[in-house]
Amino acid sequence: MTEEIDFLLDSTKENMESAIQHLAKELLNIRAGKASPAMVGGVMVNYYGSQTPLSQVATISTPDARTLTIQPWEKGLIGEIEKGIMIANIGLNPMNNGDAVILNIPALTEERRRELAKKAKSEGEEAKIGVRNDRKVGMNDLKKLEISEDLQKTVESDIQALTDKYISKIDEMIVIKDKEIMTV
Repeated sequence: MTEEIDFLLDSTKENMESAIQHLAKELLNIRAGKASPAMVGGVMVNYYGSQTPLSQVATISTPDARTLTIQPWEKGLIGEIEKGIMIANIGLNPMNNGDAVILNIPALTEERRRELAKKAKSEGEEAKIGVRNDRKVGMNDLKKLEISEDLQKTVESDIQALTDKYISKIDEMIVIKDKEIMTV
């Protein structure tokens, strides 16, 4: 019986952890004014007829805090990379110098910073919903087990403690991202 309870707690914790990892990935895509290769993480490029992530066809570097340089492994891909960036609609205009695609990252306005902070909070709320759903699944699975009422109460409080821990972790991540975004 304890194996089933341990498995239940482990799987609940694993699901909550994946919500945190997803949030971390989403927060990386919210730019805070300085250039980061993660900003173009979602850009897909038409590479010989198939959609391929930009990172698999080019080297992405940040020569300074306001510039991203994308060096394709094949020169013929420059046009496709530019097209992919435009389609991804990440708010950056690609320029090319014949060898590489250059993205200049504009300084963020106060209004844009607030928008990005709101987006980060929204992503945090989505992650919290995911964690709460994981708690609900864990509680439902617990009810299916035939265990004593005392043990059930103990496991329910363990699941709630996990939920509280991950919700506070999400809150911390959002506070850190908000500070990063609002810092000029």
